[in-house]
Parts: sequence; C-alpha cells; structure tokens
Amino acid sequence: MKQIDYPQLGETLYQETLPNGLRVYLLPKAGYHRTYAVMTTEYGSIDNEFVPYGQSEMVSLPAGIAHFLEHKMFEKADHDAFDTFAHFGASSNAFTSFTHTSYLFSTTRNLKENLDTLLDFVQDPYFTDKTVNKEKGIIGQEIQMYEDDPNSRAYFGTIANLYPDQPLANDIAGTIDSIDKITPEDLYLAHKTFYHPSNMSLFVVGKVSPEETMQWVRDNQGQKDFGDPQPIQRQQLPEKHDGSDIVHQKTLTMPVERPKVTIGIRGLDNLPTGRDLLKYEDALSIGMELLIGETAPDFLRLYDQGVIDDSFGYNIEVQRGAHFIVLAGETEDPAAFENELLAILAQAKPKLQGAQETFDLAKREEIGSTITAFNSLEAIANQFDDQLYAPINLFDEADIIESLTLADVIEALDQFLKPEAISVQRIVAPDAG
Repeated sequence: MKQIDYPQLGETLYQETLPNGLRVYLLPKAGYHRTYAVMTTEYGSIDNEFVPYGQSEMVSLPAGIAHFLEHKMFEKADHDAFDTFAHFGASSNAFTSFTHTSYLFSTTRNLKENLDTLLDFVQDPYFTDKTVNKEKGIIGQEIQMYEDDPNSRAYFGTIANLYPDQPLANDIAGTIDSIDKITPEDLYLAHKTFYHPSNMSLFVVGKVSPEETMQWVRDNQGQKDFGDPQPIQRQQLPEKHDGSDIVHQKTLTMPVERPKVTIGIRGLDNLPTGRDLLKYEDALSIGMELLIGETAPDFLRLYDQGVIDDSFGYNIEVQRGAHFIVLAGETEDPAAFENELLAILAQAKPKLQGAQETFDLAKREEIGSTITAFNSLEAIANQFDDQLYAPINLFDEADIIESLTLADVIEALDQFLKPEAISVQRIVAPDAG
C-alpha cells in the first residue's frame, strides 16, 4: 500500500491497485465520526458504442443505458441494496454523468459491512425482463419530468447545440423511445465490459484505519473472479475543431414566466493532460470569475442595470472527450443579456491584462476554497477523479493554483473563447414568439 503525503493540506492518502485492477484510495480524517465511500466506474452516458468484453466487434446500445444500469443495480433477486445499507445504518445513493457512474454511502458505524455491501451489489448484477420493463416506466416518468423542466432543457439543450453530432447531445437518461429498446442482455453486456474492477475505483474518506480497511477490500475482492483486465475500446467520433457543426442560435417555447438565456462555449482546442490539464481548468475558473464573477465590475454593472439577477450563473465542465462552459440566467431583456455577455467574452484579453491585483485576490480565494473543501467528506469523495488528471489528483490542486500566473489565465481564455465556438439558446413563453 502506497502512502502519499500532502503537507500543505495536512492529509495523507493511501493507495493500492489490487490484482484484479481495482484502484483503492483511503483518506483517514482525524476527528470525524462519519465515513463516506464512493465506488466509480469510468462509464457514462456518452459510452454507448464500444467493443464488449471478450469480443472484437463494436456494438451500439440505446441512449440512456448507463443511467438505466445504475438504477437497476440496487435491485437483486431477493433483496434491495438500499435496504441492506439501511440495516447497517448507512444512507446510500448513486448518480450517472456523461463519463462516470458512482455508487456511494455514508455511515457512522458498521464500515466493514457497508463496504462489503457496496462492493457486492455493484459487482453482482441481476436483471430480468420483468424488472427491466418495470424500470422503463419509472425512468420514463423521470425523463418526462426533465422534458417539462425549463432549467433542464436550457442546460442540456445548450450542450446538445454545442455537440449536435456527439453522444453528449443525448440526455443522460436517454429518451422514452431509446430506453424502451433496453434489454437485460444489453445491461449484462455493459456491466461485464465497464464494471470490470480494472475500470473502477473505490474511495473511502473519514473515520478509517488504512491497513484494516484495505485488508477488508482485499479479502472481499480476493473471493471473486472477473477474468483478466482488457483495454476498453470506445467509439471515438470525429469532432470538427472549426466549430462548423455547432448550432449557434436556437429558440424554444415553453411556459416560462420570464425568458431564459443560455450561452454555451465549446472548447475547440486540444486539451493537455495530467498536471497541465488541471492547471488549464483552474485558469479557466479564475478567468471566468474575474470576468463575470459576483464581484467583477461587469457583473455589478449588469446587475445594477437589471440585465442579470440572482438567477445568473455559469458552469465549467472538463471531462473525458469534452470541455465547455455554460452561462445561464433569466432576464426581461434577452437581447441585452446576450449582447452584453458576448461582448464581455470577446474583450476578455484586454479586460484582464491590467487585472493583476484582482487576479492575486481571486487566486488566494480559490486556494482558500480548495483547502476549505477538504473539511467536507462528501465534497472530497465526489470531486476526486483518479483518471482525468492522472497521475495527479484533487490533492495537488492547491499547489497548481498557487503556480498560476495572470498570463496563464489570459492564455487559457484566449485559446478557449472563440466566436465560432459559441451557441446561444433562448427559452420564451409561447406568446412571446
């Protein structure tokens, strides 16, 4: 078991890769009574085309299958994993993103029993025609709920406009038509391929004894046979780096009280890897905060003018296969909202060139919030990604932010903010046209 010390954070991470390929990370936190564990597979909604484990030909499965699989994993032939966690005093949950599926629990007692429950139910699938068909109705209602939600339509619709020919254009849950095609055989195929331990990680943080906890995981995994690890072959769709495939303008009509406007920017540049990738993401984060964060001069000006209000915000996503930023808000004047924000983005470089003092302040605040986040077990576990930035991880971020210069931020924004990479979507009430 490898021990990695992070003196600036006062943290020690323990890591081991088991013979079956499962990557295990343990972070003991003195003074905490709760333990939080998350088991993650590198499998998300964009991974619909792949070569199944033990085969040689590419297959295509219905959109939404990763999310459907997540839902079905808890139900077994004679019990429900939720009930087992509750029996041992734990609360549990799961979620699916574009690139990951995670299963988690938190508890103050019975850690071994809950860890065994997590490992066992995730690694032992059970699907039948009856249970799968029942789930189609449940997830269908969930899909319809999102379809009727303007905020969901605004965000995911903008991503679809940025990546119209990519799997990202599909909702994470799929469509009612796509999930209707899912079979138990499809679910078993996806599970065998993507839920192999070599494609998964386990992160445990809180009240843990590293050697004892690691031995529990070794013992559990030593009793199971998953076959030899095999590289996963995912379909890599061609991406147009000139932005010619982007839907640059779109208007939807929905019953909204006020118009909603979203501005999406797709990264057309090739991302770096490892430390440079995390540095690039942090540079984008600080740059956007300087431009349109709540203390930025342009934010305050637009707020005072009523162009934006408390509904305004932005989200930065850097994931396997894609990186983008979505700005969103409600406004009485969609044209002003769009024109003002696009102008700010277009002038990012000259606006930031004289911002050394505010940059230094923003950098200190970013370091502070990063370190503060280590007080939350849930935040640590959910933000930990052992593959996207490999060989570094979340614990290296404070040092990386410290190394950033204003020139780094300007360069990152300059290569990211391209006019041809922008999509604007409005959602207006039907009578507004």
